[in-house]
Amino acid sequence: MTDERSGESVEGDGTTLRSPTTGDVWEIVVGLEVHAELATATKLFSAAPNVFGGEPNRNIDPVSLGLPGSLPVLNHRAVELAMRVGLALGCEVRPCVFARKNYFYPDMPKDFQISQFDLPLNVDGQLELPSGQIAGIERAHLEEDTGKNMHVGGDGRIHGAEASLVDYNRAGVPLIEIVGRPDLRGAEQARQYVAELRSVLVAVGASDGKMEEGSLRVDANVSVRPLGDPELGTRCEIKNVNSLRSLGRAIDYEARRQVDLLEAGERVAQETRHWDDANGRTRSGRSKEQAEDYRYFPEPDLVPLDPDPAWVEAVRAALPPLPAERRRRLADAGGVAPAAVALHVERGLDALALAAMAAGADPARVLNHVEHNLAVDGAHDLDAGAFAELVAMETGGELTATQAKQVLADMVTSGRSARDIASERGFEAMDTSELDSALDAVIAEFADDWAAFCAADDPGKRKKLTGFFTGKVMAATQGRADGRAVGEALTRRAAG
Repeated sequence: MTDERSGESVEGDGTTLRSPTTGDVWEIVVGLEVHAELATATKLFSAAPNVFGGEPNRNIDPVSLGLPGSLPVLNHRAVELAMRVGLALGCEVRPCVFARKNYFYPDMPKDFQISQFDLPLNVDGQLELPSGQIAGIERAHLEEDTGKNMHVGGDGRIHGAEASLVDYNRAGVPLIEIVGRPDLRGAEQARQYVAELRSVLVAVGASDGKMEEGSLRVDANVSVRPLGDPELGTRCEIKNVNSLRSLGRAIDYEARRQVDLLEAGERVAQETRHWDDANGRTRSGRSKEQAEDYRYFPEPDLVPLDPDPAWVEAVRAALPPLPAERRRRLADAGGVAPAAVALHVERGLDALALAAMAAGADPARVLNHVEHNLAVDGAHDLDAGAFAELVAMETGGELTATQAKQVLADMVTSGRSARDIASERGFEAMDTSELDSALDAVIAEFADDWAAFCAADDPGKRKKLTGFFTGKVMAATQGRADGRAVGEALTRRAAG
């Protein structure tokens, strides 16, 4: 077997893989390193602008290019944003030292990167996922970004390219590197971790989190081990994955590749690998069998950074409510688990939902509308009182669920009140006798289906037939019937 095997010979549940030949179960272990560009006006060590895009090699200066005699000056705003991130992740903010990380690469004009090594700014934090899982954060340190190589011709990589160009616009942009502990199991947890971390970064104003623009980049360390084994397996690092979808695919592929190797009696080589999205596979990069010697040493042109405790506390006090806290707040108000309102918070509609509940609206209906009917432009501008009035009309029987959905859509686009819209559309509650008449007609028309409904013992079949009859009644009443009332009436008739 070769190192580039397809990795399709094992099955699993997302966190583990089971060999179809031996029955052995392998656990997928993932630790992520996330690089986020900080939202400063200028670069980390110079006054060159920090903006995305533009003509190549325009956002530069002598420091960006590493010209002789140029000296770095630390960006105060970058330090504050990095502390925001660290504090939001529950890290301890410590005195830190900048270091030179020495290596040669064409996009590093100085042949070294100013980063932090053994004394980082933020240490020992954690991230709470929407599921409630806690993932450890080892460190979150400051460093400067590199430039960008562009390979012309071929498949866009250096091998086979006709020429290579370098754009230094990104060189020196402030980064925070967030190094997670190997607490994640499988691709789905990794995706949740990155999505949640991106939400935190955006919430505290530290980064725009745009993976498509490279302001958020992920390296995934993936290994496998026999289920229950406390020892970690040999890891491979998948570099610079640029979307959540690609991250999941890359982890799934790499875990299967490693299990294939181990099942065949071979070994996993510790190395960096690159994700080939077009072909759905990882490819070998450079070996890391021996610890790489970057020859770190303290940056002689920068003094140690020791943030004043009063500054740290001021930054902490200014933090906004974070996604995990917002989920708990909305979940408590709605009487549900925090995971059930993750989408509401992700869309930024939790404040609207809370305000509508505070105005007396039924929590269950509020959450249902926010999840299913408010994923539209303009939802954030909806008045909470007007939203609460709509829900009250629905729960009070003045509007059916279908009518309420239509009225809500009109409210978002027009800003008018629910009562005015309902009156204009002629929506009014259907009385019992009218509903009974509609049911009589539908049952008579579909007598065989009604007999099947009455005789159905299987809950799934009964549910399917309930949906069938509800749809027919709704059509017969031009959507004026209440779906729940129809279902209840059907059950009563079948039992009677």
